[in-house]
Amino acid sequence: MGAVKSKRVPRAVREQQMMDAAVLTFARRGYRAASMDEIAEVAGVSKPLVYLYLNSKDELFSAVIRRESEALVAAVTAAVEPGAPADRQLWSGLKGFFAHTTENPDGWAVLHQQARTQGEPFAREVAAMRAEIMTFVTALIGAAAKEAGCDGELADREVSALAHALVGAAESLAEWVNTGTDEGTSGERERPAPRDTAATLMNFAWAGLGRLIGGGRWSPEG
Repeated sequence: MGAVKSKRVPRAVREQQMMDAAVLTFARRGYRAASMDEIAEVAGVSKPLVYLYLNSKDELFSAVIRRESEALVAAVTAAVEPGAPADRQLWSGLKGFFAHTTENPDGWAVLHQQARTQGEPFAREVAAMRAEIMTFVTALIGAAAKEAGCDGELADREVSALAHALVGAAESLAEWVNTGTDEGTSGERERPAPRDTAATLMNFAWAGLGRLIGGGRWSPEG
């Protein structure tokens, strides 16, 4: 009897296996230190096959950034409750964000720690993802102001600034959750659930945002 032939893995499946291996390697080794040899080993394929499918380390890194960016944006937008009040939409979007970044810590590390610090074109890829999320959050805050009847009192510039502050806070919290440690302390701490992290940010941001939308403003004059 002839030898049994192994089942041929479809190209799309093989590419995803290599991309998964690349995400893990880039996240844990860093872009500069990661090698195509190591990525091939983690994926269980030959180095020439990685080059055949994904061309170069730079192109592979760009492909990883695009895939992880698309997955993050999709997770946030899919989590939002359509037709719900603005605060519920923001709450559900934050839960989706923190759930995704908690479940995919390597992907988040690639986007937040690696891609943003490696210059062009990688930083531009991440900036495009952030701009998409920023537009989404800006629309939610604008909708909240409109619901409260004060959309004319919050200028577009102020709404945009609030969106940038909120997205930046969410990114910082995601980093804090995924590192599992606090500065100035030793040892790991218990990581909060995505729902709890989202509630923390809503309590911090929406209490002030809700007051602002309701007409209350802080003044340095008191």
